[in-house]
Amino acid sequence: MSGRKRADAVYAALLTRQGERWVQPRVERTRRVLELLDDPQRTYRVVHVTGTNGKTSTSRIIESIVRAHGLRTGLFTSPHLERFTERIMVDGEPIADDLVADAWDEIAPFAELVDAELEAAGDAPLTFFELLTVLAFVAFADAPVDVAVIEVGMGGSWDSTNTADGDVAVIAPIDIDHADQLGDTIAEIAAVKSGIVKTGAAAVSAVQSPEALSVLRQAAADRDATLAVEGADFGLTAQTLAVGGQQLSVQGLAGRYDDLYLPLYGAHQGRNAALAIAAVESLIGGGTQPLTGDVLTEGLAQVTSPGRLQLVGVAPTVLVDSAHNPHGARALVDALRSSFDFDEWGVVLGMFGDKDGAGIVDAIAPLAAHVFATASESDRAAAADEVADLVEAHGVAVSVHPDLAAAAEAAREWASAADRRAVVIAGSVVLAGEALRLAAEEDWKDGR
Repeated sequence: MSGRKRADAVYAALLTRQGERWVQPRVERTRRVLELLDDPQRTYRVVHVTGTNGKTSTSRIIESIVRAHGLRTGLFTSPHLERFTERIMVDGEPIADDLVADAWDEIAPFAELVDAELEAAGDAPLTFFELLTVLAFVAFADAPVDVAVIEVGMGGSWDSTNTADGDVAVIAPIDIDHADQLGDTIAEIAAVKSGIVKTGAAAVSAVQSPEALSVLRQAAADRDATLAVEGADFGLTAQTLAVGGQQLSVQGLAGRYDDLYLPLYGAHQGRNAALAIAAVESLIGGGTQPLTGDVLTEGLAQVTSPGRLQLVGVAPTVLVDSAHNPHGARALVDALRSSFDFDEWGVVLGMFGDKDGAGIVDAIAPLAAHVFATASESDRAAAADEVADLVEAHGVAVSVHPDLAAAAEAAREWASAADRRAVVIAGSVVLAGEALRLAAEEDWKDGR
């Protein structure tokens, strides 16, 4: 059997499990499997990343800088855009099919054993994400990697990734999301996310609301951990547009870094970069030694963040963004206004039914000249008509399309009918992944 078929069989096996939305506060189940595997997650250093928005981009920037230092890296993020091996990266590339299949072969007997234990106790079997986390940890040990950058799946304290002891805990901006699992208030959500801060570790945080910051400071104090906060201990000092991205100056924990090029759009990505730099300073030199300028320059220049303000089409311009909650939608709108010079934006919008659709539309409506409402292929997708109803309440022109291909075709035709129009496709990570595939298949970058 080919490597790809073996890897696809692993994914098929994972899909037979309870899905990623099935979450229980039961980190001990993942810990049990890892114990049987001799705790592979303890064979490398770990940077653990949580927050509501910006986790993936921050994780990718951290990984790129660490890799530029000559260290072998692992990167675990979620969800994937096109293929599940994107979630487990080794040295900046999706894990090889044979390697992920070999790791699964190691895990499978122990997963069956733990499933039997859970069944005997009247508990549900291991889930998709619990086993995916174990798969990543085993693959990184087998690689082997020096440093693994691990993005939390949901929350922090009881997330399956919290079986790793992070040398550095990174907290991206905290906002309301997954309220049914994490809590109804910022303070409650921050309490769950603060669970990744380990005893004696270093923590770095983006700017937070007073409620969230109070919780994080208490968690750090309780665990004898250090906490550095953007704005007080590090942060952006300058940020200007540049071709294909932006030019930054950053005051880090241990040094000042000027004239850094980041090939990502949006002010929020500049702040993600500052957070990432502080995290790497904490990891490499304990927050007291500046990073080498050439290494930092190289690390940032090589950063990619697929599905985050990604240019996928020209003539007309088409961007794809994974904004899937109000905080992400606001960041998207700010980035489009500050980084691009178009008079009108057409928005292809498809959202999950269990998200705050009204909040997303509230953020996007002031930007949109026309919304092309649609639905992704996911079972969780809200109906296109439901999306359109939310848009109509804002008095924005809207049309309904049965799928992304139809919506994108209509949006590109609309943008081509007048000068200074562009299109952005947003609303969910699944829709972003579909858009990337469609853009490649139809070669939108060739202007067709």
